Parts: sequence; structure tokens; C-alpha cells
Amino acid sequence: MGVPAAPAGYKSGFVGIVGRPNVGKSTLMNQLVGQKIAITSPVSQTTRNRLRGILTTPEAQIIFVDTPGIHKPHHQLGKVLVQNARTAIQSVDVVLFVVDGSVESGGGDRYIVEILSNCKVPVILGMNKLDEQPEDSVLIDRTYEQIVNPEWPVVKFSALTGEGVEPLQKLLIEHLDVGPYYYPPDLVTDQPERFIMGELIREQILLLTREEVPHSVAIAIDIVQEEAKITRILATIHVERDSQKGILIGKSGSMLKSIGSAAREQIQKLIEGKVYLELFVKVQPKWRQSRTRLAELGYRVEE
Repeated sequence: MGVPAAPAGYKSGFVGIVGRPNVGKSTLMNQLVGQKIAITSPVSQTTRNRLRGILTTPEAQIIFVDTPGIHKPHHQLGKVLVQNARTAIQSVDVVLFVVDGSVESGGGDRYIVEILSNCKVPVILGMNKLDEQPEDSVLIDRTYEQIVNPEWPVVKFSALTGEGVEPLQKLLIEHLDVGPYYYPPDLVTDQPERFIMGELIREQILLLTREEVPHSVAIAIDIVQEEAKITRILATIHVERDSQKGILIGKSGSMLKSIGSAAREQIQKLIEGKVYLELFVKVQPKWRQSRTRLAELGYRVEE
């Protein structure tokens, strides 16, 4: 399917969403594109691969690049994630630096400001969690004013409720240049369905096991078989230790059943049809430390 020509004066461009882990970047992208394409979880480091969300309006097409939360890395996977986030900053037209506006700024925010200080493109400071901000937020606001570039425009919003998201969208469009449709107007992400399926399974693992099986989980979608009335999906959950495998399977397979049933519901919404989902758990020792294993499971350093 070809991409149509954009009308005269139409704007388009890439917006990199950066910030510390867990400030609501994925929730914001879902809110902006109007449907769930990025997984969200109360556990930090949820976003791994660079996910693009596409918002097409009558005035502009914005391609949002949701980056992994920027933090000081502790293992090879962490290094790959931070490197990919840094690369994303260099390859977009506008950077949206998202912070948790309900708390004072911290060392993690200063670390990102440092990275953004050499940024060649416009930066907008987005203060999320407006719904959680105290009525008198002067002190909180001041802690961000002290660390960011005074030339960066500031916008407050709530990714959860959608309050303030429209002014943010307008501000982003103002910073874009005239350009073409990069993607067909009805597309909301550039990621294949298989990738999103794997992410929806991983989201349920993070939600249901919380701290017990943190981030040593990778999903491989082995088979997707589309039949007339049902789509059959076989997927493998890779973990690093036998103890994690035990937690994921649960007593008499109860945890795996809960994960499978919750993920199936989400995938059915994605493909708008009935789904049969079968999950397997496999131990891959130290996969996060090995570049080869990371590449096999889809985590490549992006150039």
C-alpha cells in the first residue's frame, strides 16, 4: 500500500520521548496515538525496543519514538537500552523530555539534562502527572527550573487522564517543519503485530509477578497461525534462572494460566478476533549479559 501525498503546507516529523524510567512515557504515547501500542507497568525499565507511535491529524503527522528510560546501566541489556535512547535523541526533529511533575527533580533528571545539553534539536520539557501534582506546586516547579535550559518551553499534562495533552500536541506541531506523510495515515505504529503480541505478554508478566521476576524476561513469538475463526499463537518466555521459571509457571501451572488468559484478552483487542495462546517457559542463563543472546531475542544496538 502506497503512502499518499500530503496536502500543501502539511507538517511532519519525529519526536523522541525521553525521561527517567517510570515517568509515564509509554502511557503518554498511547494517549497521543489514541490506542494501546506501548506496554505500561509499575515496574521500571518496561520499554526496551524503540517503539514508534504514529499520530496523523489534519495538520501534521507526528512519529513518536518511545525510548527506554535513561538510567546509569548495570548490565549489557541496560547498556544497549541507554545507547538506543541516546541514538534516538540524535535522530529526531524534536525531543520531548518527560519528567514526573508530582515530585521534585532528582539526580536521574540531571543526568538526562546533561545528555540533552549537546542536543542539536528543540527540546520541550513535559511535566507529567498533573493529576497528582499538589495545588501549590511552586517548589516542585522550581527544582526543574534550576536544572533545565531556560529556553526550553514547559508544558504540564496528565498522560493518564489526557488533561493538557492537546496543548502539548499543538506545541509539538509548532516545532515541526513542512513535510510528507512518512506512513499511511491510518497506521498507529510501525511495529509488526508479532512484536506487539510479545510486548502484551511481557506486560502481563510484569503486572502479575511484579518484583519477583523483574526484567530477566524476553518473549519470542514462535508461531502465528491464522485460521478462519481463530488465530493460534505459540510463544516462549525466556528467563535466566530455574527459580524464575518456577514463579512464572506457579502452583499446578496457575500463574502461567493467569498470564496467558490476561495476555490473550489484550491480543484479541489488537487483532480484533478470537485467539488461542499457548505459552512455554525456557531458561536461558545470563541472556541479558550476552550480545548474541540479546540479538537473538531482538535487542540490537541501533546505529
